Amino acid sequence: MNASGSRLAALLDAGTFVVTGEVVPPRSADPASVRDAARGQAGYVDAINVTDNPQASAHMSPVAGARLVREAGIEPTLQLVCRDRNRLAITADLLGGWAMGARNVLVLAGDPMDRGDDPGAAPVFDLTTEEVVALARRIRDEGTTATGARIADPPRYRIGVADVPLAEGYDPTKLERRLDAGAELVWTQITFDVDRLAAWVEEIRPRGILERARVLVGIVPLRSPANARFLDGLYGVHVPSHIVETLESAGDDAERAGIELTVDVVGRLRRIEGIAGVHLMGIGRDDLVRTVLERAGLFPRPVAEADPS
Repeated sequence: MNASGSRLAALLDAGTFVVTGEVVPPRSADPASVRDAARGQAGYVDAINVTDNPQASAHMSPVAGARLVREAGIEPTLQLVCRDRNRLAITADLLGGWAMGARNVLVLAGDPMDRGDDPGAAPVFDLTTEEVVALARRIRDEGTTATGARIADPPRYRIGVADVPLAEGYDPTKLERRLDAGAELVWTQITFDVDRLAAWVEEIRPRGILERARVLVGIVPLRSPANARFLDGLYGVHVPSHIVETLESAGDDAERAGIELTVDVVGRLRRIEGIAGVHLMGIGRDDLVRTVLERAGLFPRPVAEADPS
């Protein structure tokens, strides 16, 4: 078994093209929506990212969400944002997330407070993304906290970070610093422009980044021209004009056309050497996630050795 006990890591180590999904815990104490979303992806994804106060708005804890995802039979990836925690809280959630079944962690800075519903909330940022990654690695590899305090049975996470490869003025050294700190997985921003992503892969290939980390590319199943334009307005996302035009010309069949376009993007990404998988976000439409994976030939998922704990 791989040292982390992660099913996702085992598949990646075996060279399998992996699929991860996502669950957004609700603004509620009712666990039903997390359970339903996880069950809707069971058998279709290799792990599920549990988001952490997305859009700088309060939601159910990702540690609690991780437990609910694990109970649904899927390996959780715990998202942790630096914005909301000091180093004590980060350490506590790293320990608690592992105890609740998370086997991977995705460290994020977090959306700016002015994007949320409580802009008066004080951001913390006690540690930078690189420092949280280094802390998670220290806890795993040395079994100690940042102060050197000994941890019994330390968590053995595979550690991930996010990247926005198609952003204007992209600087690969930012990603390299995060890999230097201990990151091993990279989840990218949503991508539809495969040609530009392929160019990015060739830019980072000589730097050895693809040997140091496994890259998973973010995708959202397209539904309509309006949906495509909205995504195109997000930071670091570019939806090529021919995709929008195809959705417009499809009329009432736009969702069907969007599925076909998304399947095509997935297929082209699979042919890029160095791309290890896709991160498919249904945003409330898990049925579209299932359809895309079926038509892309990525269902059923392969079996990997599970973590007995």
